[in-house]
Amino acid sequence: MTPSSILILITVYFGMLFYISHKVSKKDNGNDAFFKANKNSKWYLVAFGMIGTALSGVTFISVPGEVGSPNGEQFKYFQFILGNAIGFIIITKLLLPLYYRMNLTSIYSYIEQRMGHYSYRTAASIFLVSRTISSAFRLYLVVIVLQRFVFDFYNIPFFLTVLISLLLIFSYTYRGGLKTIIITDTLQTFFLVSSVFLTIYFICDSLDLSIVGAFNEVKNSNYSQIFFFDDFVTNKFHFIKQILGGMFVTIAMVGLDQDLMQKNLSCKNIKDAQKNMFTFTGIFVIINIFFLSVGALLYIYAAKNGIEVPLDSITNKPRTDLLFPEIALNHLALIPAIVFLLGLIAATFATTDSALTALTTSFCVDFLGMEKSENLDKKNIVRTRHLVHLGFSALLFLIILVFNSINDSSVVGMIFKVASYTYGPLLGLYAFGLFRKSKKVNDKLVPYICLLSPALTYLISENSKTLFFGYVFDNELIIINALITYIGLYLISKTAEKIDF
Repeated sequence: MTPSSILILITVYFGMLFYISHKVSKKDNGNDAFFKANKNSKWYLVAFGMIGTALSGVTFISVPGEVGSPNGEQFKYFQFILGNAIGFIIITKLLLPLYYRMNLTSIYSYIEQRMGHYSYRTAASIFLVSRTISSAFRLYLVVIVLQRFVFDFYNIPFFLTVLISLLLIFSYTYRGGLKTIIITDTLQTFFLVSSVFLTIYFICDSLDLSIVGAFNEVKNSNYSQIFFFDDFVTNKFHFIKQILGGMFVTIAMVGLDQDLMQKNLSCKNIKDAQKNMFTFTGIFVIINIFFLSVGALLYIYAAKNGIEVPLDSITNKPRTDLLFPEIALNHLALIPAIVFLLGLIAATFATTDSALTALTTSFCVDFLGMEKSENLDKKNIVRTRHLVHLGFSALLFLIILVFNSINDSSVVGMIFKVASYTYGPLLGLYAFGLFRKSKKVNDKLVPYICLLSPALTYLISENSKTLFFGYVFDNELIIINALITYIGLYLISKTAEKIDF
């Protein structure tokens, strides 16, 4: 597939998104539509659209690539997915009813009512930092693919590729916000899911395999081990570690994250929101099985055709993230290449547009107080929201450039490593608020606890082999982080009248 044809495809794709954005936001581009989609979203559209948001380009490229990683990861990621599913169920039964009962726009308003002003701003700040970093990582992943296979051909520098990508996202989200995102993410998820199944079909066709033959080929390959039970202490892929890590990372990164919860809160009522989450969970688990299968088939195809894992342009080391685009764009036919590109673009931009909307919402509500009655009728309030939206676009741009200059590891591993540190205090805050209702914290000290916790967690992680008889942490490190925060909050609290929320 030539760079020119890829560019045409991208242009047509974004043309569709711009058209949808224009139609959706034409009659209503106010803050209620931007923040909450007027509380009128259809639960089945939210459920389907959330797939694209939750998966992102990381799942689309990094997860299949990691299947054949030199670390021997194989299908171990599915253990993490099972933990995710448990986390989604906990969110559905515990957190969603709380958010609906309190009629929240920003989920961090709970912390304000439960603990106080400083705790509230701390929780919102944690989200802003965490989501900005993780969204930048996710967008970076697709930009390096576009740079390598399209924009290098035209001698367009990397920073300009990033800028163009963010300007495209900004231009179709700044007016309608969540109301637009609900529709565009549904379309993008359709492209994403279709591309997974069509990619499997095209690879099987290239290998002269039937679906049953492909299943047996994957099953009998060196890539298909799912469960790892050996050596709990030193093996970071151990089943228990992956389940616990998947569960708590999900509770923190989804249930305590304004991005995905904002979509749930746009449903008419709690019943619809819970139907959405249960449906989403089932689809999420199934689609990840197919992503892992794509990974195994890619390595089988590469081995049979003498294809090497592409080298990173900075470190000159094999980079598994690039195997999927290398095969799809340079070794398969035109239609598979188009399918891959549509899936990749849909996965990544569905995540980034949603995150940009959530970041704007959190800052406008949590820091500018746009939902407070005294601010609702202020002049230029929509213009201020537009400026905030633009500001976060610029911030993502800068972070991606910094990350590009220093990154030398798998993006999927980096994202969850960052999340273990940044979302841990958020998990500790909510756990304390929910399970210690008779305790009142010293509100002014909470920010210091939330700064100290990641620092202690890092020290524990770096010295775990010495401290815990050779134990190696993986994603379950978030539990340690949350526990340290919880203990810290307990130490700065005193007994008070029991709170009902």
